[in-house]
Amino acid sequence: MSLMGATNAAISGLAAQSQALSNVSNNLANSDTTAYKASKTSFSSLVAGSGNSKSGGVHASNISNNTARGLVVDSAISTHLAIQGNGYFVVSEEGDTSSRYYTRNGQFKADKEGHLMNGDYYLLGWATDADGKVPGGASSVNLDKIDLSSIQSSAQATSKAAFQATLPGDAANNTTFESSFEVYDSLGTASTITATYEKTAQNSWTITYSNPVSADTSTPIGSVTSSPINVTFNNDGSLASVSATSLDITWTTGAATSAITLDLGKIGARDGLTQYSSNDVKNAEINVKSIIADGRAYGTVDNVEIQSDGSVVATFSNGETRNIYKIPIATFINADGLLEDSNGIYSISNYSGNATLHTPGTGSAGTMKSSSLESSTVDTSTEFASMLSAQQAYSSASQIISTAGNMFDSLLQAVR
Repeated sequence: MSLMGATNAAISGLAAQSQALSNVSNNLANSDTTAYKASKTSFSSLVAGSGNSKSGGVHASNISNNTARGLVVDSAISTHLAIQGNGYFVVSEEGDTSSRYYTRNGQFKADKEGHLMNGDYYLLGWATDADGKVPGGASSVNLDKIDLSSIQSSAQATSKAAFQATLPGDAANNTTFESSFEVYDSLGTASTITATYEKTAQNSWTITYSNPVSADTSTPIGSVTSSPINVTFNNDGSLASVSATSLDITWTTGAATSAITLDLGKIGARDGLTQYSSNDVKNAEINVKSIIADGRAYGTVDNVEIQSDGSVVATFSNGETRNIYKIPIATFINADGLLEDSNGIYSISNYSGNATLHTPGTGSAGTMKSSSLESSTVDTSTEFASMLSAQQAYSSASQIISTAGNMFDSLLQAVR
């Protein structure tokens, strides 16, 4: 190798170590960046010429390890997500919702319009029905922006009411006792109905229901159209007979007519209405243990929870809980072939292959964890060791150039 060859080899060494130092610098700068994947420098030898005229050198290239996984750490924000295992979130670019990109950076937050976003990218998912199923199939075509503002609660009319109460068997005939319970119409309007229990004969009672009144203003908002219910008891206090089990209501609120099924207990059993002596005739009263009625008012979103299988579950102020989206995880044959962009965003290349979408926790996909983020894979101690190595190699290459320069000077002086 000639002096010129030595100089060229040293120059290539300077360039290669500069690139190595650049990688180290970039890694250390991103040591706290969510889901950042540390890159490494690969060195390969260069040989030019043949025989005694061969000159050498070195070439440096970056090696990305997209499949490396950082530690999963807790976050105080419920919409922050981490993938435990293999795969990527699917996102689209703002302004181009048909685009598809991939990331493990799960710093998603709702914007002012209610979309879950990370920077300029929307988190994509499948809209689901109340059972958590995806209408139309779980394909890339059906992916859409996750829009929390579009979540609507649904009111539910009361359709059944179950009673557990003990009537005073030693009460005088024609004595009146009352209990109240709340029901909802099909528009979610709450109202109160009073049940009056009147003893008509030994072991016999008649139950009448008042017209529903507004829970807020106590004004009538409907009328009960069903007949009073006759109830009898056996001599052991168990329920003997019930003449009807439906409470029919016509509403003045514009809601649909209600037919509420009344569960007063099984005949011959003591799981509903019963009759026993109060042992205090003057102060006898009905002992209501429970009145359980279904139905609910219209509600607003109180909380959104993302489960390990990617289900986005909304909890409403009226107690309703409903699945609203399913977040998929994308996997690739060669994830290291993905093209990296800023903010931990990746796109498909010829080397990565196309994305395969999975429900989290199925196939080769990892599971999802909310209120969590994936840490950077940078190991600062390793990076400092690489930095020292690059510095020493760079200094050595510089010394070679300096030495070759001195030898060129000696040669020039000799020919003068």
